[in-house]
Order: sequence, then C-alpha cells, then structure tokens
Amino acid sequence: MRALTWQGRRDVRVETVPDPRIQDPTDVIVRVTSTGICGSDLHLYEVLGPYLDPGDILGHEPMGIVEETGSDVRSLSPGDRVVVPFNVSCGTCFMCEHGLHSQCETTQVRERGTGAALFGYTKLYGQVPGGQAQFLRVPFGDTLPVKVPEGPPDERFVYLSDVLPTAWQAVEYAAVPPGGSLTVLGLGPIGDMAARIALHRGASLVVGVDLVPERLRRASSRGVTALDLREHDHGLGDTIRDLTDGRGTDAVIDAVGMEAHGAPLVKAAQWATAKLPGALAQKVMEHLGVDRLNALYTAIDVVRRGGTISLAGVYGGMADPIPMLTLFDKQLQLRMGQANVRRWVDDILPLLTESDPLGVENFATHVLPLEEGPQAYETFQAKADGMVKTLLKP
Repeated sequence: MRALTWQGRRDVRVETVPDPRIQDPTDVIVRVTSTGICGSDLHLYEVLGPYLDPGDILGHEPMGIVEETGSDVRSLSPGDRVVVPFNVSCGTCFMCEHGLHSQCETTQVRERGTGAALFGYTKLYGQVPGGQAQFLRVPFGDTLPVKVPEGPPDERFVYLSDVLPTAWQAVEYAAVPPGGSLTVLGLGPIGDMAARIALHRGASLVVGVDLVPERLRRASSRGVTALDLREHDHGLGDTIRDLTDGRGTDAVIDAVGMEAHGAPLVKAAQWATAKLPGALAQKVMEHLGVDRLNALYTAIDVVRRGGTISLAGVYGGMADPIPMLTLFDKQLQLRMGQANVRRWVDDILPLLTESDPLGVENFATHVLPLEEGPQAYETFQAKADGMVKTLLKP
C-alpha cells in the first residue's frame, strides 16, 4: 500500500509499504477513504523527531470502509463505514468506563510513563502505524471504531476522529457559564472548531486570537470576535478586558501549545534539540523546558479571576517554568489532556447526521490526494495558501 512516512525533520514521503494484516482476533482492517493532517502532526514534522524512526507511518484522523474483520469481531462487517478515533482505547477497562479513553489501561505505554497509545504518534505513545495510508489495522473492533451511516460525504464524519471531540472537550473543560465569555488562542482547526462549538452551546462572546488573516476572517464569518495578535501583541489582555467590563473572559482555551508565537530562544532550543542524536535529544526534551509558553502566559493574563483555562494545544517539555504565584493568586482552574474521543461521540454525532450547525461539511480548506501529502505538510507548516484544514484522499 501507499503511506505517508516520516523520514527526518521536515521530511515526509509517500512510500510503498507492506499492507497491514489482522494480528489479533478483535482487529479490523479499514480501507481509508479520508484522513486529516492535524496541527499536532506538525509537532512530529518540526519538534518531536527524537521519538520517531524513519519509515514511521503518520496520521491519526482516518475514516473508511471495513475490509476485513478478525474472528472475534461481532459488531462490524466488511463494507461498514467507520471513523477511527485517534486514541487506541479498549473501551472496557477502568479508565475507559470512566470516560478517560486517553488513559486506557490496556494500551498505556508504561515503559514511557504515558497514557493510551495513539495512532501515528511517536514512541511516546506506542509507535502505532498511523492512518495517512491506504489501509489501517484497527484493534478493538467492537469498541473502538465509530460506525457511521452511508450517504453523507466523509466530510460530515471524519472529524469525529480528532477535531470534533478535541474541540468539544476543550469547551467542556473550559466550563463557560451560560451566556458567558471565552477567549480562544489559536484559530487553527481545533481553535476554530472550539469557537464554533462554544457559540453553538450558548456562549455570548467568543474572542478568537490569531495572526493569520485567513484564519481570522474565517472565524469572524462564524460570529467570533477576531483579534489579530500582530495588532495587540503587547496589549492583548487590556483589549480583552475592555470587552468584558475590565475582568477578562470567563474562560480561555489555549489551542496553540508548544509552538506558540514568540520566544525566539526557546524556538532555537527546539531546532537545536532536533539536530541531536536520538537518545540525547529525548533526554533534553524530557528534562528541560523546550516549550514556547507565550500562549499559556497569555491565557493566564486574559482569563478573569476565578476563571478556567483549558489546554488543548500539545506541550512537550518536562521542566517548563510555570507562574504558580499568578495561578494561585487569580484562583484559576486548569484542565488539560488528550481528548477522550469515545467519551464525546454520542454528544456530537446528532449534530452531524441531520443539519450541519458546526459547518463540518465545508470545514476543510484543502482536499488533496495522499500523494500530495508532503507538499501539504510544507504548506500547512508555513501557514500558506489559506490552509487551515487538509484532508488527504488515499
């Protein structure tokens, strides 16, 4: 089959690799019909290379058609249409039964001290082959894939793999009160969708912050108060307080993470780390502060006292400096973590099967063949050509 593989920093290629096979009786093989490029894939492209090997298959946002089922699979048959959540979660352990699928005890990567395995996402999370490929082996066939109806295009459902549940959880964790206010830092796919969900769920004011004009226009067209960071870089907190009776918003979602705007010294450290030998680079990543924390510091500034910060962006450093005095003084709540995809499916699916209140059918800015994946990564990393969300078609 053809698959998009990691070969080195800023070097991904579509290559011919062996087809996946049934390994356990609960596996299914899915023929991928659509697969997304995620903002967190750029962390692999740019920063997290020390945890990858050349040839690793990337991607964790696939959907497609079941081609083959293991002997113990009862709920799916060849020909069924499914979305594959990015968490590799069993659905039956203690954590899964408590809605914490990202902490699945069956697939936790204990040798790394991390949570549930993830498709296409480094040795930190199991080094499981990803979904930017023609075929994908999916374990836990009766409990992991999400069966979706025939008829509507893939664009209605493919975001159930990551974007929708990640954004939904970010809003849930933000705990915006009825009629309350929210700031979303970063209007990439997750931030954009989180803003849409917050407005759909009744927020009276959603402020979106970014520095890419196309992203700002896109959010503004959906009712978001869009602020260009380039115009408020040294006064964003004051601007948002002016919009909220001097307090700040009730909640903030940080949808940016480790590659935030600014912090040139930390950016240089990220680049330098990527050039170190694998084992040494891993030690640097795990024991030094290598995240650009501008977005988190901004969140702490613009949220009102007693408010909530919800972290949806990915961070990777183990020793980042956190302003604990300010967090304590402002009495802030902080919630974060990988999305528990299966936890939110039942809440989201009704919004996809009838009308389209979140605009998912037109959410992708680019739909490209899988063979154009390497150029798509380059374009997305450069925030060029108005690219916000790309779907690849194997």
